[in-house]
Amino acid sequence: MRDFWGVAPGTPSAHGLPASYAPARKLQWSMGFQRRNQFQREAGFLWLSGNCDFLTTPMGDLMLASRTLLQRLAPVLICVLALRAAPASAQFVDEKPGAGSESRLRNPQKSRLQVGMVVRSTGGPLKGVFGTTPVPLQWDEQKVRVVNEERSPEVRGVEYRVVGETMKQLVVTIPNVPAHGTAKVMVTFEITKFDIAAPEKTDGLHIPKKVETSIRQYLGASPYIETRNVKIRDLGRKLLEGKESATDWQKVETLYDYVRDHVKYQNGQLKGALAALNDGTGDCEELSSLFIALCRVNGIPARTVWIPEHCYSEFYLVDDAGKGTWYPCQSAGARMFGSMTEKRPILQKGDNFHVPEVPKPQRYVAEFLKVKNAEGGQKPSVQFVRKTLAE
Repeated sequence: MRDFWGVAPGTPSAHGLPASYAPARKLQWSMGFQRRNQFQREAGFLWLSGNCDFLTTPMGDLMLASRTLLQRLAPVLICVLALRAAPASAQFVDEKPGAGSESRLRNPQKSRLQVGMVVRSTGGPLKGVFGTTPVPLQWDEQKVRVVNEERSPEVRGVEYRVVGETMKQLVVTIPNVPAHGTAKVMVTFEITKFDIAAPEKTDGLHIPKKVETSIRQYLGASPYIETRNVKIRDLGRKLLEGKESATDWQKVETLYDYVRDHVKYQNGQLKGALAALNDGTGDCEELSSLFIALCRVNGIPARTVWIPEHCYSEFYLVDDAGKGTWYPCQSAGARMFGSMTEKRPILQKGDNFHVPEVPKPQRYVAEFLKVKNAEGGQKPSVQFVRKTLAE
């Protein structure tokens, strides 16, 4: 029988499965791994559906489901990869940047980020290893290029795949890992990150009356951004009552200030915008989610920006000529509205992703690993790496 393994920790830190990790029964299944922490605690690799059994492990929740679904999904996955993957030699210069912020960029700062994965056999050979991990994407405020790539001889394919135009994955295929052997891929990126200054004049910035298709997704509900909830919708409308004389910039700032004034920062498990509103507490994800929800119910496109161990928001306004621009703001931490001085690399923008391996919408696209066949039934060890290198 073949064993199928999948891993998706859902966090931008380096970690792996412990060698002591023990299944409750013989593994003739597909396996999903979900880890909860402050950065994508609800995330995961939840492309499995149907009747599932759950196990609790030292690192998170383990989901087991029959391999039948995997077999059905395999042709779809292959088709999508063939259409969307790009060779690793592409140097990230062809990405569509965000519009309108070039003239407000200041203080460029370079850094190097190493991203990759290490897969180890803890027993017999591994066959058909497939893995993905998020990598930084190019934006107006972030220039990205590959400066080094290391791969072991076992690695056949290293490619990149764009998901929804706002996040990018490193896609790795490894046909075979020998018994007790190790296969690895490490890619080093040079990232030039700019500060964004707030616009000097905001009177001519408006909430868009017509929203283009690519922006429309940032007006609806996302995981943990409950724009259909009556309480959130009523609050959003109430906050802008009597604001007819205010500029649209001031209206967005009203929503921003409400969140900062009424939700106290408190680190904890992910609970979403509605729970933060009810409890009056939350961390960077809750504060950002509530601000985004209040924007969206008022027709203002807004989305999440993910960086290592933190997130903030962007909102979208258009000028008198109809040209749209995304403006950053940080609800948790130092007040930054329309400006951003964060130097950590942007990993993803958005909060409602669809990836081939996962049928459910993903708030954040996590790391993923699948092994088609692990001879001897021994669990492989995987370490996803994301670390800043010294200059």
